[in-house]
Amino acid sequence: MNDAVVSTITKSKGRKSLFHFTRVRNLPSMAHFDALWSSNQINPHSTGKRRLKAMEVNDGEHAFTINAHLRILDRLFDAATTQEQFRSYLDRHVFLWPTLKDCQKMMATYARREPHERFSVLEFDAHSLISELRATVKLSKYDSGSSPRFPNRCSYKKSLAMFLPLDSFKVVLNNLVPTKASEIREVLIEDRIMNISTYLTAVYIDHSEDVPECWRHLKRPLADLRVRLS
Repeated sequence: MNDAVVSTITKSKGRKSLFHFTRVRNLPSMAHFDALWSSNQINPHSTGKRRLKAMEVNDGEHAFTINAHLRILDRLFDAATTQEQFRSYLDRHVFLWPTLKDCQKMMATYARREPHERFSVLEFDAHSLISELRATVKLSKYDSGSSPRFPNRCSYKKSLAMFLPLDSFKVVLNNLVPTKASEIREVLIEDRIMNISTYLTAVYIDHSEDVPECWRHLKRPLADLRVRLS
């Protein structure tokens, strides 16, 4: 696959970056391994099982906190897809937001849900990351792990067919997948992203002391993300 697809996806001014929302407590481990790992890579023993609350996994001196799964009604799934299959698929991927607006919505949701937790956002160069990892990239038209606020108004059924391989962009054309760059809501990377410092352009955070030493030169106030949206 040539570079044209990646260029199309990242052409818009508002889609030059990819954003990863995480807990501040995960930053030391991310920086140490220079990697983002899927939930399954961190904890392969609970694949498909619903996490009712955030789970901390310790690897010696390094710790990772994995988010809970939201409760999603059975009727929101395609008949051929079970909740377990869907959760297992989600857990095998790292999730990135292709727009600041979608990342900001996630920030607001978790600020309400966990007001005492500290959060951070990592910003990556979209073109270089997608180009390098293109074989493992999936695109989603929807916030796949969300639980629709008004289930009766949901216009689609959740299924594994939602996740479009990068090389199928503009090849597979249906209402369940993005058919143009502006419809891409999520970018998923299978298993892991290694050497993340290669793509990292900023670390947004409230407290300077929480930034790992190797990323101090990329530190930005978390409030800057809200200013950029105004």
